[in-house]
Amino acid sequence: MSHLPDIFTQVAVLLFLAACVGALGIRMKQPLIVAYIAVGIIAGPSVLSLVSVNDQVDLLSKLGITLLLFIVGLKLDLHIIRTMGPVALATGLGQVIFTSVVGYFIAVSLGMPPISALYVAVALTFSSTIIIVKLLSDKKEVDSLHGRIALGFLIVQDLVVVFVMIGLNTLSSSTDQSSAFLTTLAVLAKGLGFLVIIVLIARYVFPRLLRLMSQSKELLVMFAIAWAVMLAMLGDSLGFSKEVGAFVAGVSLASTPYRDALGARLVSLRDFLLVFFFIDLGARLDLSLLGSQVGDAVIFSLFVLIGNPLIVMVIMGFLGYRKRTGFLAGLTVAQISEFSLILAALGLSLGHISAETMGLITLVGLITISASTYMIIFSYPLYERLAPWLGIFERNNPFREVSQVDVADDGVEDIILFGSGRYGAGIASTLRQQGCRVSIIDYNPELVHKGDQMGFPIIYGDAEDPEFLTSLPLASASWVVSTVRDEHVSRALVHALRDNNYTGRIAVTAHDPIEAKRLSSAGADLVLVPFADAAVEAAARILEKTDQPAVR
Repeated sequence: MSHLPDIFTQVAVLLFLAACVGALGIRMKQPLIVAYIAVGIIAGPSVLSLVSVNDQVDLLSKLGITLLLFIVGLKLDLHIIRTMGPVALATGLGQVIFTSVVGYFIAVSLGMPPISALYVAVALTFSSTIIIVKLLSDKKEVDSLHGRIALGFLIVQDLVVVFVMIGLNTLSSSTDQSSAFLTTLAVLAKGLGFLVIIVLIARYVFPRLLRLMSQSKELLVMFAIAWAVMLAMLGDSLGFSKEVGAFVAGVSLASTPYRDALGARLVSLRDFLLVFFFIDLGARLDLSLLGSQVGDAVIFSLFVLIGNPLIVMVIMGFLGYRKRTGFLAGLTVAQISEFSLILAALGLSLGHISAETMGLITLVGLITISASTYMIIFSYPLYERLAPWLGIFERNNPFREVSQVDVADDGVEDIILFGSGRYGAGIASTLRQQGCRVSIIDYNPELVHKGDQMGFPIIYGDAEDPEFLTSLPLASASWVVSTVRDEHVSRALVHALRDNNYTGRIAVTAHDPIEAKRLSSAGADLVLVPFADAAVEAAARILEKTDQPAVR
């Protein structure tokens, strides 16, 4: 029972504790997941009994998981898998198979029943996309070779976890082995029909509907949330699970020009709602049961921290990558993820595993997430110490890495341009003629649609949205150019780029030279003044013709 009088007071106390413990976690360079689980333990029945596990917190946690899977589907970039070629699939699937098989035998040898051992083994295979992307972004390594490879096999892992959830829900709905096959066929048939309907909606309904919704940022976000929750409900009613339905909802929007803007807008809401999932998870842990599981948790944690990176290095070395790339990519799988905890919670709700097994998986998560964070932060000093013993993971001729580095380092300028009106489109066209790669972003849905029709895709996004800027490939862009003639927007863009540690150059657009001086003082490297620049260019051309005879 809670010592606090009502749910509002409980939530207020939870949020305050989450903020305080989260600040301590950041100070210790720990992901917030660890801090939030700790808040649940502190506030739950095992320690202070300040809050009780209730339906309201459970609802908020389910909404958080729904948005998590929706954003995973929304950001599903199959281009990364294609560009990384065999390494993403081979490393992703190879690590999943190796970890699950070896983890299962470890669990059985420790005396666990087969079903619990299977859950533990599968939970050990998934790495945290959220944590890895955050750490790689902080280190500016998202666009590095090992960063792109890591993102590739993390996508593969995300796809695997979706199929695992489908399988678990299918098995749970069958009463015996004889009906399992028929149940599986029924789920597959319903799933195929479900996917066909979603594809038709995405193909024939979304283009016009999203153009209408995008007239308002708030309405577009509301539609995305409603779509995610609606498909989560349908997925659950069809026997797939809420998570799979939400994932399909995200995939259905992943090919639209609105995906990045939606993802940026929903990240904060997702993180806020996931707070309640991790707090609820921590509150459900019985500390009296965890003491006897510390030994098993340490064994599984060492397996994840050492075994997972080793198998990644073996596969990448075999495929022709250097030991350094294999080591840095391997460190990204040295922890279990939020999906592991979601999978365990699903198993607990289905009656497949006990609270003790759930606690064991959570304890392994706390250990591996905490330890791997420091391993990734200090990856380079760690590599320097271990490099003399890593030669066995490298071929004499790391042919694949040499070819990919050559392709990546092609000397072509990457430019991000905001505004696709006549002025912006003219700049983009000229830059492309000069051989530059230009990514065009605009907030006007009509221009976004027109760009798609004319064959040069335009991304829907807002230059004033700092969350949206974090989704852009800033690390590889040499210029960020804005043709939006609004001083407030230009200042916000410059400040947001500098806050995101963007090291390239920034060009913005002003109405007149006085405004241009203010924007230069604000940090812009170049300020374009269209009418003044055009007048100077026109005068120069007139003077060039002065000494030439007139054409009669």
